[in-house]
Amino acid sequence: MNGIILLIYMVIIVGRGESFFVDITYVESAVAKGAVCLDGSAPAYHFDKGSGAGINNWLVHIEGGGWCNNATTCLARRNGRLGSSKQMAKQIAFSGIFSNKPQFNPDFYNWNRLKVRYCDGASFTGDVEAVDPATKLYYRGARVFVAVIEDLLAKGMKNAENAILSGCSAGGLTSILNCDRFKSLLPISTNVKCFADAGFFINAKDVSGAQHIEQFYNDVVTTHGSAKHLAQSCTSKMKPSLCFFPENMVQAIQTPIFVVNAAYDSWQIKNILAPGVADPHGLWHNCKTDIKKCSTTQLQTMQEYRLEFLKALSGLMSAKSKGYFINSCYAHCQTETQETWSTNISPMLNNKVTIAKAVGDWFYERSPFEKIDCPYPCDKTCHNRIFDPQDNSLA
Repeated sequence: MNGIILLIYMVIIVGRGESFFVDITYVESAVAKGAVCLDGSAPAYHFDKGSGAGINNWLVHIEGGGWCNNATTCLARRNGRLGSSKQMAKQIAFSGIFSNKPQFNPDFYNWNRLKVRYCDGASFTGDVEAVDPATKLYYRGARVFVAVIEDLLAKGMKNAENAILSGCSAGGLTSILNCDRFKSLLPISTNVKCFADAGFFINAKDVSGAQHIEQFYNDVVTTHGSAKHLAQSCTSKMKPSLCFFPENMVQAIQTPIFVVNAAYDSWQIKNILAPGVADPHGLWHNCKTDIKKCSTTQLQTMQEYRLEFLKALSGLMSAKSKGYFINSCYAHCQTETQETWSTNISPMLNNKVTIAKAVGDWFYERSPFEKIDCPYPCDKTCHNRIFDPQDNSLA
């Protein structure tokens, strides 16, 4: 028990000790281009300027927050922070991959570090010209992405020597879907790579046997008019909505990309494998809240999901310029908080490599990193999430 208390204490001290707050910046120039949030407000980001040797290096990280798949769900987001920059916090805490201290973020601490706020509902792929007068919803995520990058280029990214597009969850999916587009917008001389944290969502059946996530993504792509901004190498072969799944398009990405993901991603278990519609009697409720409460049968189903996840990841594994850190934790997004990014109690693979070290080694080509953890519960370094029973967290 004392060890657990010490661990909690260390996490609290680390979390408080190294985070700092960064002001919001609104991209007002984007409004005239029609590059706006769901409610028509300007896009926004939080920016901490680089220094010293990192002055011409840029980390552009995309916020997560799920998706909306029709007018009803998009209207539900429209008046909140995930649909309007008017509702966003004026400051947010930077930690983990955003840290400005070398002991907490050794490879990127002095880079220009940004968190781009997510307010379009389709991982920055939507582009519908018409605005329904009844809903007044703007589906313009693809325009927002370009407008934000153009704003950053004008603020110095045009001189970038190194640049990373990264993101968490739906933002991680953004970094995969928009990886080559990001590179195309930067100078040809810039060393560009992409990095996705918890963004490798797979097309798996739920526990009832239904293709719930496939239908959901189809509705997202249709509602937001995303097809024209998805990889043509993929859309020429299959339905555009299937190209919203990384497994169907990642192999064609030309820009180097690194994937960090939990094999038992908590959002995917809660929303793809065992969503509420597939579990009307709530038999999976306790298991989804805390993996230690899963039955033997439920754990076996999750082990099968892990194998399906690894199969979906095989397209990434076959490319030389890709890397991956796949641990066996019940977690979702592991780069934005210090305790899972880089401390002496962070998740590790090979008993010594943190996520921060793996990403840094891959980016700077010190050594390739392509590691997959053994199955749960073998990894004792995991920070397995325990959810409030009422939690309905977004990706």
